[in-house]
Amino acid sequence: MKKKLLAMVLAAATAMTMLAGCGGGGEKEAPEEKKEASAEAGKEEEKKELDKVKVAYMPNYASLWVVKTAQEKGYFEEEGIEVELTKFDDGPTEIAAMEGGSMDVAYIGPGAHTLAIQGNVDVFCFQQLGDADCVMGLKSKGVNSLEDLKGKKVAYASGTSSETILLRALESVGLTMDDIEPYNMEVTNMPSAMISGSIDACAPWSPNTKVITDELGDDVEIFVTNTDFSDIAADPASWVCMPEYAEKNKDLLVRFTKALYKAMDFGAKEENYEEVAGYVADETKTDVETALGQTTDGAWLTSEELLKQVEDGSVKGYYEIQQENFISAGKVETEVPVEDYVLFDIMEEAGK
Repeated sequence: MKKKLLAMVLAAATAMTMLAGCGGGGEKEAPEEKKEASAEAGKEEEKKELDKVKVAYMPNYASLWVVKTAQEKGYFEEEGIEVELTKFDDGPTEIAAMEGGSMDVAYIGPGAHTLAIQGNVDVFCFQQLGDADCVMGLKSKGVNSLEDLKGKKVAYASGTSSETILLRALESVGLTMDDIEPYNMEVTNMPSAMISGSIDACAPWSPNTKVITDELGDDVEIFVTNTDFSDIAADPASWVCMPEYAEKNKDLLVRFTKALYKAMDFGAKEENYEEVAGYVADETKTDVETALGQTTDGAWLTSEELLKQVEDGSVKGYYEIQQENFISAGKVETEVPVEDYVLFDIMEEAGK
């Protein structure tokens, strides 16, 4: 009996030891599981820590070549930023969206800089001088030269670079807006208006220009582009935000600009045009060939070239010439120092 009792005690002890061993083994595995869980949590936390920036853009190469490259190559993420891109048709509409709080920053073309001069927005990064605008007319409507615009129905987009180049074109042949039948419309509507013949001429920008020329062929003629006025005008395209946003988010804007600089260094190289055009085509839902056709719409700079032009005063000069032209055209009433609306300190700090 004693032997049986002793055997039972030993068996119970052995079972407890085995159970304890199993439990101990489980405890040894727990730290590894905790490490994995902690790592995953860390990754999630890291994602959450990215600063989200709502970005307004226009669906063309000039607007997207830098920001889309920065997004696709991971340059924004390297700077702790996540961007959310939203399409707009023109700069004034983008600025209205920022004023309403739905957008944080925006790329604007030359024409919308009137609103920067008037204090509505601050420029925090110069991107390029543009060459995407033109004035064109239909030969079938009797428009074979700029002089033929007199008395014709000419479409333009008020407050944008479309209006700017139209005014310059008219002035170059001694005409004014009073000499034509001006028709204010969104640039994106110009192709259908030209194709249907409801207008005689227009002042579009890329890629709408190509849509019109592809469809109408020899019936349409381009009379002038930005480069035809390079001796008297500068057409900077810029990244802007609300003044209050700039005050509260200087560090974020510096990091955003750093990401743009990295993208400029990549995208400004001709051997990378096709890759960048692919990014643009994906965003705009077009083909790569169409995007590649827009690579002549601006003077693409590297960050080194941009910073050199900031340092030697060239960039400031572009904005001064632009402002002078706006004043001459009656688009801006009073001259203001460029430093009042162009944040050169952001550009300089981002280059350090």
